[in-house]
Amino acid sequence: MAKKKLIGLMLALLCLSVVLFAGCASKQATVKSEATITDDAAAKAASEKAQKDRDQKDAALRAQAEKDRKLKDREVKVSANTGVEKKTNDVVKDIHFDFDMYAIRPADRDILLQNANYFLANKNVKIAIEGYCDEKGTAEYNLALGQRRADEAKKYLTAVGVDKSKMETISYGKEKPVDTGHNEEAWAKNRRAHFIVK
Repeated sequence: MAKKKLIGLMLALLCLSVVLFAGCASKQATVKSEATITDDAAAKAASEKAQKDRDQKDAALRAQAEKDRKLKDREVKVSANTGVEKKTNDVVKDIHFDFDMYAIRPADRDILLQNANYFLANKNVKIAIEGYCDEKGTAEYNLALGQRRADEAKKYLTAVGVDKSKMETISYGKEKPVDTGHNEEAWAKNRRAHFIVK
């Protein structure tokens, strides 16, 4: 009789262990799926934040370009009213970049606006924007950086009204330097976007 009770007790403990183990496994699966959901939500939030940051940067660039264009238009009107000759559209000039950067510097915005005024006044022209780098870095890296420089110039010109379909970009990286010297002065000249009117 005691043996039967002992066997019954052991069976009861075994059943209880199985139930508890199944409950823990179920809870673990729930926790894992909740963790996966949390990771997915975090990835989605990060992606949305990155897109929002890109949109804000583009909007800021467009706003700055529009502000610069209005300021330049006002300067041209004042110049015309005072009879002072202001030559802003007679030459298309290069813009330059800081080392390892493709952001347009504030001083180069004026140059881009002058170029844009020429392009807007001569709507039939086509423009090739060439990106260049200094001799530092690998050929592949400089080709990519030169392309970003050309693309950034195109994006700015588009923001101030130049027809996007009239512009094409190409990168020459560190090939075809304008200055073949091996010093900071030469390198600064070679970090540029060059405009060719066709």
